[in-house]
Amino acid sequence: MPTYKLTIEYEGTRYSGWQAQGNTPKTIQGRLMRVAGELFGEAEIGGAGRTDAGVHAAGQVAHLRIHKALDPLLLTRKMNDLLPHDINILDAVRASDRFHARHDAVSRIYLYQIATRRTAFAKSFVWWIKDRLDVEAMRNAAIIVSGRHDFSAFTDRRLKAEESRVVVVNACEVGQQDELILIRIVASHFLWKMVRKLVAYLVEIGRGAAIDVESRLRADAEVFQPTAPPSGLFLEAITYGEPFSSPLASIVPVFSRR
Repeated sequence: MPTYKLTIEYEGTRYSGWQAQGNTPKTIQGRLMRVAGELFGEAEIGGAGRTDAGVHAAGQVAHLRIHKALDPLLLTRKMNDLLPHDINILDAVRASDRFHARHDAVSRIYLYQIATRRTAFAKSFVWWIKDRLDVEAMRNAAIIVSGRHDFSAFTDRRLKAEESRVVVVNACEVGQQDELILIRIVASHFLWKMVRKLVAYLVEIGRGAAIDVESRLRADAEVFQPTAPPSGLFLEAITYGEPFSSPLASIVPVFSRR
């Protein structure tokens, strides 16, 4: 079947996450499948990252398989005409018929936005924290998070004994741009809620909590309970072999308006 690689942006506020589920019909994948079905008949859509409810994407990647080959630009226009305002296909290219968005992905890049001031415009896209945060302390802790560790303390999911909790974090970095503190985490895969728990953890360190980072990165570590809200989290990009070297930057420029 002709296969296309789609790059998609969406605001996740109104949705129950990416993955289509029988009892939660309002999902990103579900909306895309509905539109593809109306336009092309039988279709298959699979995403590279299964974002949770309320989480956004600036560069989600999905594969689309349909029975008839179409010009990618025409395919993009047809689908965007029927998609709701908060889901948008940025690009479509013809891919190998064996291309699989999730299995072929090399790394997933998440970006979290923390607001240092109250905002009337970007509440759905940030986590506003009233406390003054020590960004340098957060940055130093992020360096320790990078590498190969057991992240059992940073997931709510009860994994089976044979399932690995070990994740290689290629990069964990903290930066600041004006009134945004930005946290980017890059890895081949993540445990459930791992990114949001790591963000909450770094925030506690920024607040001045005396926490031994290395002691939390062990299989026998106690689960870290706080979880950052989904509003500030973006699936920023997916890589397929190419290096990812984009500088830390705000995804939501409306936040900087006065």
